[in-house]
Amino acid sequence: MADLSINLAGIESPNPFWLASAPPTNSGYQVQRAFEAGWGGAVWKTLGDPILNVTSRFAAVNFNGHRVAGFNNIELITDRPLEDNLKEIYETKKRFPNHAIIASLMVEPKQEKWHEIVKRVEDVGVDGLELNFGCPHGMAERGMGSASGQVPELVEKQTYWVKEAAKTPVIVKLTPNITDITATAEAATEGGADAISMINTINSLAGVDLDTWNTIPHVGGKGSHGGYCGPAVKPIALNMVGECARHPRINVPISGIGGISNWQDAVEFMLMGSSSVQVATAAMHHGFRIIEDMTEGLNNYLDEKGITSVMELVGKSVPKYTDWGELDLNYTIVARINNDICINCNKCHIACEDTSHQCIDMLKDDIGNDILKVREEDCVGCNLCAIVCPVDGAIDMIEIPSELPVMTWNDRQAALGAVGCEVDIVEK
Repeated sequence: MADLSINLAGIESPNPFWLASAPPTNSGYQVQRAFEAGWGGAVWKTLGDPILNVTSRFAAVNFNGHRVAGFNNIELITDRPLEDNLKEIYETKKRFPNHAIIASLMVEPKQEKWHEIVKRVEDVGVDGLELNFGCPHGMAERGMGSASGQVPELVEKQTYWVKEAAKTPVIVKLTPNITDITATAEAATEGGADAISMINTINSLAGVDLDTWNTIPHVGGKGSHGGYCGPAVKPIALNMVGECARHPRINVPISGIGGISNWQDAVEFMLMGSSSVQVATAAMHHGFRIIEDMTEGLNNYLDEKGITSVMELVGKSVPKYTDWGELDLNYTIVARINNDICINCNKCHIACEDTSHQCIDMLKDDIGNDILKVREEDCVGCNLCAIVCPVDGAIDMIEIPSELPVMTWNDRQAALGAVGCEVDIVEK
């Protein structure tokens, strides 16, 4: 059995699975239940000046029979007194000393406010702090959350203020509602962050009711933008984690968040650079007991790979992630249809004919049966046919060996530039 324990910037936990700052970590009762179930850590629901919440607060986006493909909320930070939260944090840490408790914090962008809350929270024994610069709704309208997180200068300044007072590791939670998340990640690093976490929720509106024309959710007939999370945001989160992990000036650990629903998702995030992974929507959908499948699946995967520690996964796929201009233009794959498996639904033909490169022909075999065949000389290896095919193994994407050397777009442009220089020199 592999070692599942992790260390993120000095914060240790028995496994990489943390509950993210969200409704599941709203109270000591919930966090203690989670630890009993097997979660390695929890980021307490964001602390600050208690607010007033509204009802209703949540909405889900279902897709093709799959419930909660995406999840939207307009809930704000804690609405419970700070004293109550601090008391429960103290009690929970005393009962579970080996589990990670991280306090999520959000206050006005004022130095004294940060110093005050840091001292009060650290006095009850948290293992670390997570600065919430990501929440896109409600608090952002008050100058906090993503309103701060979208401004690199404010991210750096507030991180620095926290580091002035903090004795525990400081994680900066970044907003995805920005053109380039590496800009704020770098600012957090410059401010002294010990780690970064991403992504917070994406600004969104879950939907509109076609009968009443009310937004979903709505509060007395009026709605507001909220934060989007759940499985649908995983590709966005993975990209942002990868971009920060490969950035040369962002040399701090990462806690990955965004659509993690099972152990496979967790492995993907760790391969792309996350040391810990945070989960919220999946726990809200299925309950805390999903941690059993997560830890068991991760253990089995590591054993099958012959890996003794889960930390060995961290960042292993990052060198494989690069800019488009560094991809080999001479690498070739084509689609091949296995007609002994194909059920002749023709979805691949329709997709290719209508929306791709018209390279799948409808033919007859020697005894008159309908078959599909790819004209490989015209196939560009786009993968669309394999994606729409409903039968596993009916279409394979096959690499075609090339006699040409590796050539990227950047190589090509550099070569063209060198030729242009030579011509220019000759002409002169």
